[in-house]
Amino acid sequence: MGTADRTADGTADGASESPFHDESPRDGAPQFVLPLVVHIEKAEPPARTDALETAARAVLVILADERSLGEGEEEGEWARVMRDWQDARIRKVVRRARGAEWRKASALPGITVTGKAAEVRVFPPVPLDGWPKELAKLQVSGTDLDDPSEPDAPDPLAPVLWLNPELGMSAGKAMAQAGHAAQLAWWELSDAERAAWREADFALSVRTAGAAVWRELAVSGLPVVRDAGFTEIAPGSCTVVADHPALRTRLRRG
Repeated sequence: MGTADRTADGTADGASESPFHDESPRDGAPQFVLPLVVHIEKAEPPARTDALETAARAVLVILADERSLGEGEEEGEWARVMRDWQDARIRKVVRRARGAEWRKASALPGITVTGKAAEVRVFPPVPLDGWPKELAKLQVSGTDLDDPSEPDAPDPLAPVLWLNPELGMSAGKAMAQAGHAAQLAWWELSDAERAAWREADFALSVRTAGAAVWRELAVSGLPVVRDAGFTEIAPGSCTVVADHPALRTRLRRG
């Protein structure tokens, strides 16, 4: 296992094949984006960490949903567009909604995932320039959420998505990056490991690593997200490491 340099089927490949890498041959394929909408009411916004974790879980939920799976006669209604999306760059965009906007977004085909208080609705991929009007008008900015207190230590038996401590990202950007990391971990797992994660309701934590820990994680062989650099940060920046216990165990044995 290397970094995020993987093709859509999860096999290791050169950096040019990365779904997040700059100047990828995936650019030649039709481009899609996975929309995620976070519910943010002015009076009661969710905590930042809760929103990040819920977004990551939302990505896993749609990847595992029966509508996203199958081929031929057993093909789910979202399966084809999910394949097309994963054959190109793995783009995710997080937008925010409240009030009537949230209700309109919730009426579109998708899945709402809840955290402690956060709500994130994930939708099947749409063409890069073909967003539904109910989602296209939603704002990308305004997702600068905060944690009211320091998050607890992560569960050592559950996956942890470790954020790079040297990068300052808005909550929306970090939500998308956490979703990327969850997806890379999912691609690396066996069917049995995926089933176990699904049965645990995709339990995971998102935390910012300490500087020394991050340096170790970045070269550990665990999946690393390298951002394409479209927004906020430089191309090729390592943003998140997906530390799944099954993958860590595999590395120790390897």
